[in-house]
Amino acid sequence: MTASIENFIKAIYKQSRLSGADTRLSTIAGLLNITNAAATDMARKLAIKKLVHYTKYKPLTLTASGKLLALNVIRKHRLWESFLYKTLNLSLHEIHMEAEHLEHLTSDFLADEINRYLGNPTTDPHGDPIPGLNGKIETDSSQLLLSEANAGFMYEISRLFNSDKDFFDFCTSNHIAIGSNIWVEKQYDSNKMTEIKIDQNKILLNKEFTNVIYVRQVD
Repeated sequence: MTASIENFIKAIYKQSRLSGADTRLSTIAGLLNITNAAATDMARKLAIKKLVHYTKYKPLTLTASGKLLALNVIRKHRLWESFLYKTLNLSLHEIHMEAEHLEHLTSDFLADEINRYLGNPTTDPHGDPIPGLNGKIETDSSQLLLSEANAGFMYEISRLFNSDKDFFDFCTSNHIAIGSNIWVEKQYDSNKMTEIKIDQNKILLNKEFTNVIYVRQVD
């Protein structure tokens, strides 16, 4: 498969997993920085390959084969992130950008060797689960979005579901990292903002942050 096909399939899968999933053709085109016409052409080609369900004016969905392909690409991406973080100590944004290229150049054999070298990790440095060979992906039922956390409790940050540099720069500056403990001070439901306390510092986060930070309650 070409990188363009893999990126198209991966974009549909990742969008389908978000809260308020939006897999409209125009949305996928925007994410991949291609025209709607190019996205339509790709969707039609992948429908012929039985990787995508395409119906005009309807959201795109993946077939079973398409989903397996997406998870295989994501597996390689997250294994590379884990490898680069461990061996080169690159930042969370840097490992993501490098893995975006390497995922398309990696054979299943090399992915298996990286996995073995790393000791079969279940999550990458962002806390994202690493799919298995068969496409199975383990989910942690104890996790919830920071936006859904109850005020007056301590939580541990378990996942940073974002790839934006500014997001990671902000997290680094404020000591928001995997494994960090935060106190949820208050949820401002009407304004969709969350006040947290970390290292004795209070921070007010908007929904763009709290909807990509996963936490689990500390007993």
